[in-house]
Amino acid sequence: MQAVTARVLGSTGAELTAVYVPAEGDSVLQLAEMVGGSGVPYGLPTSYPVSGNSPVAAAFRGGAPLWLGPAELAEYDLTGSPDSPGADPWDGAGKPPADVSLGVLPLGVSGRLLGCLVVMDKATDAFDADRRHLLELHADQVAAGLDAVAARVMAQTERRSLLGPGLDTLRGGAFTLVLRTGRMDADAQVLELFGIAPEEFDRRVETLLERTVPDDVPALMSIVEPGGLPTAGQQMSIRIRRPNGELRWLSLRSRVLVDAGGAPERMLGVVADASYLRPTADEVSIVQRLSTALAGATTIRDVSRVVVSALRAPLGADRVAVAELEADRFVVSVLDPPEPGAWPDAWRSEWRSEWPDAACHSMPTLESVLRAGHVALWPPGAALEPDLVGIGPGGLAVLPLPAEGRIVGVCLIGWDEEHHFGPEERSLLTATAGLVGQALVRAHALDAGHELATMLQRSLLPRKLPSLPGGVAVARYLPATMGLEVGGDWYDVIPLSDGHVALVIGDVEGHSAGAATIMGQMRTAIRAYAVEGHPPDVVIAHANRLLLGMETDLFATCCYVDLDMEEGIAWFVRAGHLPPLLRLPDGSTEELPVEGGPPLGVAEDGEFPLTEVGLAPGTVLALLTDGLAESASLPLEDGIRRVRAALAAADPADAGQLADDLLGGAKRRDDDVALLVLRYDGMRVRPTRVRWTVWRLPDAVMHARRFTGRTLRSWGVTEELDVALLVVSELVTNAIAHTQGEVRLDLTLAADRLRVAVNDASPRAPVKPTSVDWESTGGRGLLLVEAMSASWGSVPLSGGKQVWSEITLEPGERLGAAEAAGADVRPNGEEVR
Repeated sequence: MQAVTARVLGSTGAELTAVYVPAEGDSVLQLAEMVGGSGVPYGLPTSYPVSGNSPVAAAFRGGAPLWLGPAELAEYDLTGSPDSPGADPWDGAGKPPADVSLGVLPLGVSGRLLGCLVVMDKATDAFDADRRHLLELHADQVAAGLDAVAARVMAQTERRSLLGPGLDTLRGGAFTLVLRTGRMDADAQVLELFGIAPEEFDRRVETLLERTVPDDVPALMSIVEPGGLPTAGQQMSIRIRRPNGELRWLSLRSRVLVDAGGAPERMLGVVADASYLRPTADEVSIVQRLSTALAGATTIRDVSRVVVSALRAPLGADRVAVAELEADRFVVSVLDPPEPGAWPDAWRSEWRSEWPDAACHSMPTLESVLRAGHVALWPPGAALEPDLVGIGPGGLAVLPLPAEGRIVGVCLIGWDEEHHFGPEERSLLTATAGLVGQALVRAHALDAGHELATMLQRSLLPRKLPSLPGGVAVARYLPATMGLEVGGDWYDVIPLSDGHVALVIGDVEGHSAGAATIMGQMRTAIRAYAVEGHPPDVVIAHANRLLLGMETDLFATCCYVDLDMEEGIAWFVRAGHLPPLLRLPDGSTEELPVEGGPPLGVAEDGEFPLTEVGLAPGTVLALLTDGLAESASLPLEDGIRRVRAALAAADPADAGQLADDLLGGAKRRDDDVALLVLRYDGMRVRPTRVRWTVWRLPDAVMHARRFTGRTLRSWGVTEELDVALLVVSELVTNAIAHTQGEVRLDLTLAADRLRVAVNDASPRAPVKPTSVDWESTGGRGLLLVEAMSASWGSVPLSGGKQVWSEITLEPGERLGAAEAAGADVRPNGEEVR
């Protein structure tokens, strides 16, 4: 041990070094180790009382280094405890020699004092500024080594026995770096650690970087980049690869010296062997368990779940996200915890959508890490974009997942409380990243059918569902995990006019690309029929005739719901599909007895009766396909009961989590699954509507303006009255002049908007002129409507079309409208009918 310890401060030229640690209830500082060079005629006492007047006790109590020349030493008692065998250490002289200087440096970590480091040299001015800086860095190394070893073995080893291993970890030396030129002077101990012969060292920093493990180069480079210099006392831990292939752990501490102008000039540093930082048996076992679990993961979601279970608890992390990298987007496969409130807004909105992904360009810092391909660790307070800071405010680790020479994904690990990254953690994360990247590629290869299903579903199903007034709709789709896995399940949410919304769920027979293609055609057709304004039974009848006319033998089941969001009245049409499920506000569930018709594509003269059901606010409507309720081992009746039990137990406050609860945790599915859930909340402020039929008379436009004026004044709308009258004039004029049949004027007052709509019997959409001759007497109607409206457009209706315009109202004007209509108005402007 003396031979090892003698090398600790060899580069400083010290004659004698020693370490004292508290003992006997922290009342005494006990000598733990002392090393003197050859020919040293003096030593140090074995102990000092903490309350005494010795330099060791004074530095320990004060927590600051003491640099004492012969004159200063005369003021202290150096004889130690009276019963100490070394009570007179100065060879009987009773005082130190006249040419001895003493340095005493307290050893502490995170505010805890571990002892003192004593350095003695035979010179009156032995400790100049540079040597003081280096000795302080050495003291930090001693303290860090003792603390690291103590943390691992304190449970079974007493304090004194820690000093040997602690000092042993400090084998090393010092270096000086001139920041302006990049030239470095390193002693023999530093070069020996890196495996470089002194005669081969060219004093270039790059020579040391070549021996560094690539993942640790960014950390090491920070000490030579002026913008990234470490703070005083900061320890860096790096790994190097020696010429013989040996992997060695090193600990680095450095201090920057500035010139008279305050600019960085030189850096002093100490490098020490840090073998105590090598991965422990526990860390190795984590990697082994992860490797074993990944071997059995066959899908991307399975791989992601294995990563979460293997890393979150051992690392004490608060969040773990795993995402694939596809083109320029992150496709999220797992966020843990799954609660939306645990994640930043961008990740939350993407995850709660049907196909969670996010653009790489929205997080440039993350994108740059993926380009570099190395593990990145950010401490608290790092300058990151909000979408990353929110994942790990106390610390964030980003693991690019490499495989086959490219980055295939990314894993993000975040902590809420302040987290300090150790070098062993970097090693663990680097090893993990390689394993996970390979597993992702393997899952793609083993699960090609799943990828095909995902691609088809992304192109044929809606990426996001619309926001609904008075309710929340969410949907989930899971492909089968057996067979080709390309199914025909679909869902859709279609906003309609007059506050209605259509909910659709269906299933095309079979599992094939043909089934998926028919599914896409049926979804498009039903959406088109619904937007045209057909009643629910007519929509399904049209879809039935369309499927019969296609060149296919496949049939489809479907459930179509037309829901009035204002009144809560729903009209159901069921074509061979599973009946809808309801969760009532009191928590009870029921299977709606909706009268059914035949599947689509079976009978040309099939009838599809309507069933009317009233929904109270707080009701949850669930539409599902048979893959969720039926399998080879689960009868349909039992499956429906299981889904109803899950629906009754779920919390309707979070519709997305409720949908996830209904899906359950089954990993093997014989059939694909589609689920559409609507939580009906009801509309607290209902729109006000009136309709008026325009008679085809010479003064029809005048009557339409008078009707509009009376109506808007009764609603309290006065500021935008002239604008509304102009829009009514132009739309009614166009309808009467260019169409035949009935013309109807609809006025709707909702929130802060007035909607003016004119229905006519012509299917031809209005065409806005590209240019108008100013000498002409017409052709400016639609240009005026566009100029006066916040938005305008036309939609097809059954046998005709509707041209509409929306006019924005001032908040005070909307409040006056509510008062004029006789509504009870709250202070915030909310109406209660």
